[in-house]
Amino acid sequence: MTTATTDLRADAEQLLRELAGPTAQLRDDQWIAIEALVVQRKRALVVQRTGWGKSAVYFISAKLLRRQGMGPTVIVSPLLALMRNQVAAAERAGVRAATINSGNVTEWDEIHADVAAGEIDVLLVSPERLNNPDFRDQVLPSLAADAGLVVVDEAHCVSDWGHDFRPDYRRIRTLVADLGNNIPVLATTATANDRVVADIAAQVGVGGSDTLVLRGTLERESLHLSVVHLDDAVERAAWLSRQLADLPGSGIIYVLTVSGARDLADILSDHGHKVAAYTGQTDTAEREALEIALLNNEVKALVATSALGMGFDKPDLGFVVHLGAPSSPIAYYQQVGRAGRATDRAEVILLPGAEDQRIWSYFSSVAFPREHLVRKVIEALDPIKPLSTPALEPLVELNRTRLEMVLKVLDVDGAVKRVRGGWIATGEPWTYDEERYLRLDTARESEQNAMLEYQKITTCRMDFLRRQLDDPGLTEAPAPCGRCDNCTGSVRDRTVDAADLDATRTRLDRPGVDLLPRKMWPTGLAKLGVKLSGKISDGAETGRVLGRLSDLGWGQRLRALLDGPDAPAPDALLAASIKVLKAWDWEQRPTSVMALESPTHPILVGSLAARLADLGRLTDLGVLREAPGHPPVSAANSAYRVAGLVDAWDTPDLSGVEGPILLVDALTDTGWTFTMAARAMRAAGAEAVLPFAIATPK
Repeated sequence: MTTATTDLRADAEQLLRELAGPTAQLRDDQWIAIEALVVQRKRALVVQRTGWGKSAVYFISAKLLRRQGMGPTVIVSPLLALMRNQVAAAERAGVRAATINSGNVTEWDEIHADVAAGEIDVLLVSPERLNNPDFRDQVLPSLAADAGLVVVDEAHCVSDWGHDFRPDYRRIRTLVADLGNNIPVLATTATANDRVVADIAAQVGVGGSDTLVLRGTLERESLHLSVVHLDDAVERAAWLSRQLADLPGSGIIYVLTVSGARDLADILSDHGHKVAAYTGQTDTAEREALEIALLNNEVKALVATSALGMGFDKPDLGFVVHLGAPSSPIAYYQQVGRAGRATDRAEVILLPGAEDQRIWSYFSSVAFPREHLVRKVIEALDPIKPLSTPALEPLVELNRTRLEMVLKVLDVDGAVKRVRGGWIATGEPWTYDEERYLRLDTARESEQNAMLEYQKITTCRMDFLRRQLDDPGLTEAPAPCGRCDNCTGSVRDRTVDAADLDATRTRLDRPGVDLLPRKMWPTGLAKLGVKLSGKISDGAETGRVLGRLSDLGWGQRLRALLDGPDAPAPDALLAASIKVLKAWDWEQRPTSVMALESPTHPILVGSLAARLADLGRLTDLGVLREAPGHPPVSAANSAYRVAGLVDAWDTPDLSGVEGPILLVDALTDTGWTFTMAARAMRAAGAEAVLPFAIATPK
């Protein structure tokens, strides 16, 4: 080692101490990565477990490169939570850092000016920014020309095969391709198997023969893995409510759905635990407050969806519990890897349920659409006049979420381009890679089967997960961890306290979910021949739904009811519906009831409406039937759905009906069926329409 290199390592050690504390020391592999970036200006791929110190590598490298006169480091990072932690860490090491993301729009111009003036050492950019027209055309070229280092953090997001693929990450290829040969690139991730590693290398240009690859073992001796099998969702929640206090420190309880997070947080709170729900629907300010509360051990746990994952850094996290299994071992290990980074022991518990596979299937169903739908998007765009996403939505049969995903993928593939004012077609030829999507379907199915196998194995659980992730530290022979439930034979007690079970069931048995009315018509309906726009003045009132199909309590019963044969409404359904109606704080009680003709459950809906009319002494108006010859409506896209529901019913004269009408249906999802049916009923003379549905998907 030369004197200059020795001095550089000493500088790196000093920066680490400023970053992580006076006793911190560089790992040998950390120094190897820093030297490769700062001295040799190489491209590097670092795949190391959570807590290894990947962020120290890029912050120290950024500071050292800056001292050599290089430009600012650009870090592409996916989560606001991750950015907050990174900026705080950078400031401790004297690194001047700034972020550009959706949460600080008012600061963008000032940050751009600071970058141009050389006053920023590190610029953290959300992947969505890379294709913002102004940023892409005005800021990105100068960054690519002047950057000292480019970091792709959480790089598994770039891969189709990763557990959190994000189309925006594909834009990184453009950034990296425009870099000079002397600008180093670092890609980092904590969880990636061989296939994901190879895809990262190909996507971000770090796969050449001169690339440094540092890939460490995933083994963590603090993690104690176990699986607890309880058949009923209510039992699982009750079991957890009794066990939670005995788990070490504070931690994270992962669930698969937003509604599941809310339900479980309510249940645990009712049992006296200090917990809070954390989901993708939690606003930014509240997320930050909840993260701080967990970091400071002010809550026992956050009940979270996958929104709390990458970037959340609490070294002493004492436990991770999953109420419901993620759909892949990679996703599972990424989440459990948050625990036990600075503790001798952390508990990792999986409570799988039969409903998990249904939820996996739902998320799989919103994957990349079939070719004819994608072609419609390209064909709807003009090469000169841009269309905004809301304006494009009525022209294609895709809902907003899937349309935005398709546009991002097509943008990366070169078939469309995002410009000021929306999207244009480029005219470039585009091929639907059906083979690739079939491979993804096969891979997804394989990963789901692996998670099911993990729940059943009698061998070492840690060894199983490490092999699923192609851990390079494994030997060919099994490597038992000696800590999981299978290795130790210490199976957790599955007994559920009867009082806890009753209290939990009572809490979950409270039926009723608000059904907020649609307030605005979808944009662009005129293009579909429908003269509706702006605010909705003749739709439904606020309604109620008995329960969500994803609910811990009612979900299982409602799924069984709607999956079964069409039959008269059972007494339990009627009793629950009456509870909801009694608790409904309507301005005026309904005077009559009408069933909305159901294509799948006409007997169920009709009988429920008739029995409610009888018990509530309401006028039974019968069934609102579909207009003869009207085609079925299946579109998920709002504009297409509204257009398809115009004149959909053979509406009777309702001008003689006084007071609100209770309108009953089996299932409501988007709310447009109730909106359009209410509009038709009001046009026929109804004073007001109060929607009531048996279930909603989520």
